[in-house]
Amino acid sequence: MPRGGGTGGADGAGLGAGGWSLVAGGTLETMGTKTLCLLLLSAAWMRCDEKYSGPVPPKPDLPYLLQVKKLSEVEIGKARQERRKDDTVSIIAGPGSSARTPLPEPIFILDARELEPQKIELFRLEVKDGNREVSLPNKDHTGASQPLHLRITPLGGHLYKIEASEMLEEGEYALAPGGDSRIFCFEIY
Repeated sequence: MPRGGGTGGADGAGLGAGGWSLVAGGTLETMGTKTLCLLLLSAAWMRCDEKYSGPVPPKPDLPYLLQVKKLSEVEIGKARQERRKDDTVSIIAGPGSSARTPLPEPIFILDARELEPQKIELFRLEVKDGNREVSLPNKDHTGASQPLHLRITPLGGHLYKIEASEMLEEGEYALAPGGDSRIFCFEIY
């Protein structure tokens, strides 16, 4: 205990004789808050330095579903465009995708060589007349379907993790890369 044997200042909040505190003008409470913030920032910084050690897609520019510790191919298709009233409808042949996952927040790994991950959009598809379709937003961003939220995380080099930012209901979905005629379909069951 410091000389003087006191417990603090007039209100007893200090740490030693004469109201010593951990930093000039600080208290134990503010020091604890600062320490906690520093620890959280350090942990976040260290996590950013972690290297991705999971499976790597065998083909570039194709998203793969990450299930447990293995990658599964998504269905690759082309959507035909149809004009209906004020909408452009993209139609994918077949009532269901061959790529299926039970995960409501699917994770994809992409080795992006030519595709731009930031331009990929996620859409829910409707099954109509034995096909899957989505009404895409017009240039003024109106239309029946708006893209669902994605979180895109660089993993190092050309690798990216693409995740749905929200829980998805059971149904048919498609990842649509901007500027590419391909569409990547999957089903949540």
